[in-house]
Amino acid sequence: MDWLLSFLSNGVLDAAWWQILIFALAVTHVTILSVTIYLHRCQAHRGLDLHPAVSHFFRFWLWLTTGMVTKEWVAIHRKHHARCERDGDPHSPMVFGIGKVFFEGAELYRAESKVDETMAKFGHGTPNDWVERNLYSRFQWQGAGLMMIIDVTLFGAIGLTIWAVQMIWIPFWAAGVVNGIGHFWGYRNYASPDASRNVFPWGFIIGGEELHNNHHAYASSAKFSSKWYEIDVGWGWIRAFEILGLAKVKKVAPKLRLDEAKPAIDQETLQAVITHRYEIMARYADLLKHAAHDEIQRLKSSKAATAAWHPLKRTRSFLHLADDESLPPAHRTEVASVLAQHHSLATLVQMRRELSSIWERSTASSEQLLKDLQDWCNRAQQSGIARLEEFSARLRSYAA
Repeated sequence: MDWLLSFLSNGVLDAAWWQILIFALAVTHVTILSVTIYLHRCQAHRGLDLHPAVSHFFRFWLWLTTGMVTKEWVAIHRKHHARCERDGDPHSPMVFGIGKVFFEGAELYRAESKVDETMAKFGHGTPNDWVERNLYSRFQWQGAGLMMIIDVTLFGAIGLTIWAVQMIWIPFWAAGVVNGIGHFWGYRNYASPDASRNVFPWGFIIGGEELHNNHHAYASSAKFSSKWYEIDVGWGWIRAFEILGLAKVKKVAPKLRLDEAKPAIDQETLQAVITHRYEIMARYADLLKHAAHDEIQRLKSSKAATAAWHPLKRTRSFLHLADDESLPPAHRTEVASVLAQHHSLATLVQMRRELSSIWERSTASSEQLLKDLQDWCNRAQQSGIARLEEFSARLRSYAA
């Protein structure tokens, strides 16, 4: 009996509290790396190749700590990108509401994993070997059970707490924070056609998944950070694997390069503009905010009544969403009313609409796209709106 009580109190390691804490942080970090490097960047988006030994370690670790099947996770994530923020998106807070996704994200995942059509359409190219069919897919919960036995053996009764933390780590951080908050709150470097946000610029806790907007802008990139101050821990591990010959990066987001502004848009500039279109539209959104601020200041300095500039102040942050269907009808009505009273802002919104439509016409020839972009820049230069003229000059400086 004394032996049993001693074992339950200390396990076989008799570890101190700080050693237990380090162990818990280490094993949950490995789980995060398994998701972001193996499931997400390698399997779902093919941004890199991993050595078979590394891939199988990650598969085994995911079986132990999550019970997730590679095909299911990949298929659900690919469908998320294909149907992002629309009916059919498996876990969009724009569709289900932030509360549902944040608190019940794991349940949404499990429900979608049972949809045969999703698995067949989006699960191609994932492991289908003997181990996958006869162990990982067949005995999903047994891996978590084995992990519980390991934790209790190592640390005694406190091992159950460690195991519980391991089991909720991915449902909370990935299903709740990334899929929920990552489409609801944060900042955007790119005006991608969805609601994705960078939750934090420092990707430590979730291995770089915090940089969710960057990922949606360039989904196949193995690197999620884009600004100098952003940190992607997952990318750091990928580079280490690459140095050791255990990984090969296939794709990263194109780097923005600016030259001196050309007199006119040419084919090379057109290609650069299309490549960086999400960054360009994010800058245009900032242009609209600054232009609205300038107009507010002008009205204030002219002693205009509060009623003349207060609606503009309320709508300033979402003027660039004037045509976005996700914008509530009341906001769209308010934006329309503001634009009817401010001609220069109406021009800027219209020019934004026309600029984004250039690369949305997938059937247009490159010659037609070039002509349309040249015409847009010419009209911007002749608009008499200083900020728009500066924006046009910057477009002409984009280099492939």
